[in-house]
Amino acid sequence: MNKLPLQKRVQILSMLCEGSSMRSISRVADVSINTVSKMLVDAGQVCAAYHDQYVRGLNCKRVQCDEIWSFCYSKDKNVKAAKAAPKGAGNVWTWTALDADTKLIVTWSVGDRDADNAANIMEDLRDRVKTRMQLTTDGLKVYLEAVQEAFGVDGIDYAQLVEIYGAAPGKGDESRYSPAECIGSKKVKVEGEPDIKHVSTSYVERQNLNMRMGMRRFTRLTNAFSKKLDNHCHALALYFMFYNFCRIHKTLRVTPAMAAGVTEKLWNTEGIVALIDARDERKRTRQPGA
Repeated sequence: MNKLPLQKRVQILSMLCEGSSMRSISRVADVSINTVSKMLVDAGQVCAAYHDQYVRGLNCKRVQCDEIWSFCYSKDKNVKAAKAAPKGAGNVWTWTALDADTKLIVTWSVGDRDADNAANIMEDLRDRVKTRMQLTTDGLKVYLEAVQEAFGVDGIDYAQLVEIYGAAPGKGDESRYSPAECIGSKKVKVEGEPDIKHVSTSYVERQNLNMRMGMRRFTRLTNAFSKKLDNHCHALALYFMFYNFCRIHKTLRVTPAMAAGVTEKLWNTEGIVALIDARDERKRTRQPGA
């Protein structure tokens, strides 16, 4: 089987990580769109596996959680009228848990904005962090039961930052895409003894902005949205690997993974290509008669 040169594969992954669309990458790198898609799938699979195996045993003191909206194939209201809508079409929420000190993405989950997905991310967060932590979320009610089920009554210091919104904007053209104005917030203790001065979701909300800028499929008001839920998840896995291990945080001056003690080295996209090659080599050597 023909394999692209290393630098070409690095170029494709780097452009995916920097927010380029798949078709623009196809044009710039002079490869087919199917090649770009295959690179995304391969990278997403190995990055998800690496994160699951190695981002564990963390010493997190303060964790912030939030959800960010996107959609796959079409928005929820258009799914019924869409032709041949695939499984997973409609609104998609990405849940993230971020360490406020190291800026590490501890865990993430994709699905609906419901109790099941809240439970999934809380249980995974519990399994990855070995120390008692202070957790802050927004005022979404499904977090309450999810946190209690995952951490018990006295296993965590948990508070919610409940934002208060005013009336929605008017119907004029200038306010058509404007969200409702946030007119205030209140900090609510839920469990344990959270330090009120550290009850904040600022870092994880800034990470939401990073995601919108770093993944073309999250850009609003374009046709670059995800068409397949699987590819959406692969793009997230690649992005989080790049964010945690490859990109130096300007404040920390190291990567989040280095700050959290997950790794001692600075990764690059060549390292992700090496993960793909190592996986393919393992598959080849396991094949009968290879």
